[in-house]
Amino acid sequence: MIANFWESEMDNNVKCILCPHYCVIVNNRLGYCNTRRHINGELIVENYGQVTSLAFDPIEKKPLYHFRPGSKILSVGSYGCNMKCAFCQNYSISQIRAESEYITPEKLADLSADTPDNIGVAFTYNEPTIGIEYILSAAPMIRNNGQNVVLVSNGQINSEPLTELLPLIDAWNIDIKAFRPEFYRRYGGDLETAKHTVDAASQVSHVEVTTLIIPGENDNEDEIAALARWLAGISTDIPLHLSRFFPQYKMTDKPPTPKETLLRFAEIAKLRLKYVYIGNV
Repeated sequence: MIANFWESEMDNNVKCILCPHYCVIVNNRLGYCNTRRHINGELIVENYGQVTSLAFDPIEKKPLYHFRPGSKILSVGSYGCNMKCAFCQNYSISQIRAESEYITPEKLADLSADTPDNIGVAFTYNEPTIGIEYILSAAPMIRNNGQNVVLVSNGQINSEPLTELLPLIDAWNIDIKAFRPEFYRRYGGDLETAKHTVDAASQVSHVEVTTLIIPGENDNEDEIAALARWLAGISTDIPLHLSRFFPQYKMTDKPPTPKETLLRFAEIAKLRLKYVYIGNV
């Protein structure tokens, strides 16, 4: 599948303009996300329709607490990510090329529609926006069946592709991994891009935000207060999920987040926001 959102560069390279990395890719090499390859002057999406994970989940597991509560949704994931988080919960598919099965957009839409009590499809597990072409193909079919399209994302997507994606998405859960630019840079992301995605998506879709609280990394009261203040500036109705960290992947030297920390941070965030939840406890 030839990718969208790229341009030709000097020296026969191509430049991907999907996310803030703006990868300039030489022939037969992959970009930062490990899914988009330059082949003979074209950018190819290698994970198009390649599904590594497929499950029916409660909508609350996304987590989305204020969008179709009590319903179930077909969750689908591929492989790859445009961040390299040492604390990734789904590293077995996001950080390596996991075994996958090709599912056409038509088949995905039919599977969703033919399943009783299912409200639609959530693109989740790995970072879905790096496979934007698959979403752009499948989402209109899913919505034409009267169903919903949900994205669980790190928000690392540039304005032009985001503008094309927004009309097709009914609900988002977007990670704000910390509220410090240097934290994002350490793991291959950009805070301002994530903030822009939250702001833009909230104008046209339902949005909830999740922050994983990691001891010694982003467990700072002032940082949580600043995050809540910024979200409230968009809307005090945006739900914030504060999630508990457990040691995993490349961050096994940290202890689990104390529940008391989550409870304290929730009280701080509630000074600005109407809906604050703690999770993974």
